[in-house]
Amino acid sequence: MHTLALGHSDLQVTPICLGTMTFGEQVDEPSAHAILDRAIERGINFIDTAEMYAVPARQETFGATETIIGNWFAARPGLRAKVVLATKVAGPSRGMPWIRAGLGLTPEDIQQSCEASLRRLQTEVIDLYQIHWPERHVPAFGGLYYDPALEKSQTPIDEQLHALARLVRAGKVRHIGLSNETPWGVHEFVRLAQEHDLPRVLTVQNPYCLVNRSWDNAMDESCHRLGVSLLAYSPLGFGLLTGKYDQHGPLEPGAPQQARLARYEAMKRQRWARPEALAAARRYNQLAREHGLTPVQLALAFCYRSWRVASTIIGVTSLAQLEDNLDAWSVNLSPELLTEIDTLRWQLRDPAQ
Repeated sequence: MHTLALGHSDLQVTPICLGTMTFGEQVDEPSAHAILDRAIERGINFIDTAEMYAVPARQETFGATETIIGNWFAARPGLRAKVVLATKVAGPSRGMPWIRAGLGLTPEDIQQSCEASLRRLQTEVIDLYQIHWPERHVPAFGGLYYDPALEKSQTPIDEQLHALARLVRAGKVRHIGLSNETPWGVHEFVRLAQEHDLPRVLTVQNPYCLVNRSWDNAMDESCHRLGVSLLAYSPLGFGLLTGKYDQHGPLEPGAPQQARLARYEAMKRQRWARPEALAAARRYNQLAREHGLTPVQLALAFCYRSWRVASTIIGVTSLAQLEDNLDAWSVNLSPELLTEIDTLRWQLRDPAQ
């Protein structure tokens, strides 16, 4: 598989990235190592994780995913240098006090979290270090509207950027990125970096899939003009776009009980479990079948072939799922099918935004 540069950098990654949030919860360590090994064998060089993983987030599994990846590196000398490793520092606690207390993401939080991630990952440097979600109150994770009355941010972006710059200068981080960001946030990080000669963000990791194309409403132009790359997460809409819920939705009797949206109570309250999101996914899944494709092939090919997406983050719980996701790389969507997809979006909009 070919590689491409992220942002204005020489950091070369494959257009498919292996996400790891299931490692340590749905996937045990031996199985996780087997998935990682196979991804490397198939040509993937890009792995994404986060300090808060596994998901759903629990105090008992905080940091478990990074630990599993660190053990994988330790058992395979020489492999670390061949992998582009991305991880994330969590934003304010959002009801997870085991990550950090308070409403902020301070320079001290960033420093301490980075040091802890380096230890768990058993590495001396993180290739791409991302802020998982802003300290600012932004409409993320299912929120639709910005409300200035809810603003309680305590740490200026300038201070966060200087903290990240210190990690870069110390050789602990190579490049920086954002996640779950807004156009204003990206512009502000870029503006301050240019103004103060600080590291420039390379990437934004935001949701992008058939049932959530909110990226196409301003973020696409902003990041294209600024030279910031999209790392698309949840390309399968947390399983909605695999077809597994077409007969029985995650909140309905008969739902596949090992699937995340059906298995975990916390997941059932997420944007992906909305009835409108399920109804839209079923329409896209049927469109795939009408064109001789599986739902997975349609959903992934839509992301894989989009000019907006630099690398698509796939998350799997088995080797079979990994092979299916990687095999979808060979699928191309015709202009006529892309037009039909846009027609559906006009009708359905973004129900999992």
